[in-house]
Amino acid sequence: MLRMPSGPGQPERSSSDEYEFLDAPPVPPPLPGEAVTAATLDDIIDRVAADLVIHALNCVRQFGDFHLALSGGTAPQPLYRRLMYDPNYRRLPWRRTHLWLVDDRCVDGDDDDSNYKMIRELIVDHAGIPPEQVHPMPVLSPTGDKEYDKELRNTLGWRERGQDRLDYALMGMGTDGHTASLFPHTEPLDETKRLVRFNYTETATPHERMTMTFPLINAARFIAVLITGEKKAAMVRRVAVGDDPISELPIKGLQPINGELKWYLDAEACGNTV
Repeated sequence: MLRMPSGPGQPERSSSDEYEFLDAPPVPPPLPGEAVTAATLDDIIDRVAADLVIHALNCVRQFGDFHLALSGGTAPQPLYRRLMYDPNYRRLPWRRTHLWLVDDRCVDGDDDDSNYKMIRELIVDHAGIPPEQVHPMPVLSPTGDKEYDKELRNTLGWRERGQDRLDYALMGMGTDGHTASLFPHTEPLDETKRLVRFNYTETATPHERMTMTFPLINAARFIAVLITGEKKAAMVRRVAVGDDPISELPIKGLQPINGELKWYLDAEACGNTV
C-alpha cells in the first residue's frame, strides 16, 4: 500500500521519500466465510473486540438482549482482558447480555482447569452483568448436558420464532483441528438434534467435557473464530486447502445457517512469519 506525498502547505519531501510503503495486512489461506487478519496479536484482538461491541449493540437495539457464547483456553484471554480495561470496548451492553459457555471441562468451578473460572475471573466479576444472566455449564451433574440444553431452549424461547438463537459464538481451534470440545472421531460430531452433549477424549485432559454441538453453534447469528500463534499455522492451512472430513478436522463443521462466519488471524497464524 502507498501513502501519497505531502500536499500543499505540508513540508516538502525529497524525491527519495516521495512515497512511503505501508505494511500490507497478512494474507490468509482461502478459508470459508470471511477472514480478517492483522500483523500483531494486539491488532487482531482490537478487530475482534470492535466487531463484538458493534454486533452486541445492534442485537440489543433489535431484540432487547444479546446472547453471547464464549470459549475457554488461552487464545481468547487477551480479548477478555481488553473488553474490561479498554474504554473503547466498555460500551458492550453487559447488563443486557446473557453469557453462555461454548464448552467446559468436567471439573469443579473453582478448579484451575475450569473454563468458567477463567471467564468468571476475567469478565463476570468486573462487567456488571446480572448474575441471573450468567449461565455456567452444570458439568458435575450426571444430566448436566440435558439441563443446559433445556436452559438454552427456555431462555432463547422468549424471543420470537426464528430469532431464538445465539447472537455470537466465539470459537477457537486446537492444533488437532478441534473446536469447542468437539474432538476428532468423537460421537457428538454427528449430533443433529441435541444442543449440548457430554464428550470424552483421550487426547486432552481432563478427558470429560461438556460442549455445545454443531446444531446450536451453526444456528448462531455470528460465529467468530479467533486463531493466533505460529503453532496453528499448519492447521489453518490444512483447514483451508485440505480435503479432510469433519470427523478428522471438526472445525470444518462450522457451517453457519443464515449466519456469518468470520475468522480472525494474526500474522503467525496465517503463516506470514519473517
